[in-house]
Amino acid sequence: MELLKLMALDKEDLSIVSAYMQDAVFKTADLEYSAADRRFLIVGNRFVWEDAGGRRRRSFERRRAALPFNRVDAVRSRGIARNGDDVLSLLTVNFVPGDAAPAGRIELIFSGDAAVELEVECVEAQLSDLGAAWQTGFRPNHPLSDV
Repeated sequence: MELLKLMALDKEDLSIVSAYMQDAVFKTADLEYSAADRRFLIVGNRFVWEDAGGRRRRSFERRRAALPFNRVDAVRSRGIARNGDDVLSLLTVNFVPGDAAPAGRIELIFSGDAAVELEVECVEAQLSDLGAAWQTGFRPNHPLSDV
């Protein structure tokens, strides 16, 4: 069993972490911010894209993973019930540089027009798989729209 461990220290690193976390699912209770530690943590079930292979496969995998963001100064959210038990599906993670580099904003974009914004001193995140994978028969699908 190979557990994934990735560190993100800049925008390019974060785009790689974003690709591995695309379609990860979380309950709103899995989003946690500690102002004292300046840390925002997500623990969820990521789809194992690196082993997904071709479309003809009948089973795929998900794996529990943690994604903490450090040096977080503020957190804002949109479309997320804080006390709810809703399930969120992560679409992408973006970094928007601020006026005073390396500070900026990390955007976590979820399906259903939900989002979390992290005001950060700099990019510092680490994706870590937490254990064995389990099988799923569902592969996320993102059809192209006519936008």
